[in-house]
Amino acid sequence: MTHHVLSLLVEDRPGLLTRVAGLFARRGFNIESLAVGTTEVEGLSRITVVVSVEGLPLEQVTKQLNKLINVIKVVELEPETTVQRDHMLIKVKTDAATRSQVLEAVTLFRARVIDVVSDSLIIEVTGETAKLQAFLKVLEPFGIKELVQSGVLAIGRGSKSITEKVLK
Repeated sequence: MTHHVLSLLVEDRPGLLTRVAGLFARRGFNIESLAVGTTEVEGLSRITVVVSVEGLPLEQVTKQLNKLINVIKVVELEPETTVQRDHMLIKVKTDAATRSQVLEAVTLFRARVIDVVSDSLIIEVTGETAKLQAFLKVLEPFGIKELVQSGVLAIGRGSKSITEKVLK
């Protein structure tokens, strides 16, 4: 199964996210990750979608996305030419005996401790998906009490911008 990262530049309109997600669902694509946020241009948002494709043509979906009225631009982001990051908050069980081991893992993975109480830590970590999965495997023996994760955020390397033609 192959994963594709799509970046959609869209007008900030109610209901658009539902229409975009529905388009993927109708075509039988599984959305693995979805992140939405404002851009540097007022009134525009960026949707970053990671989809799993097994034998289905992604081209058909991108053409249909481009036909949606409030979708301005659709770009498939290749891993070699983009920076891609996930963001996670993890609540891990700790006690006096295990706290130093968890803190060592936090340092090793360049994560940050956000909150400390007597029986747990909340850790913030950012990085590539593989790094975050490896970090979770290290923390599993201590006991993960809770986990929240953003969708993949991705942006193209270099000076080009998805919004540069929109600004002109």
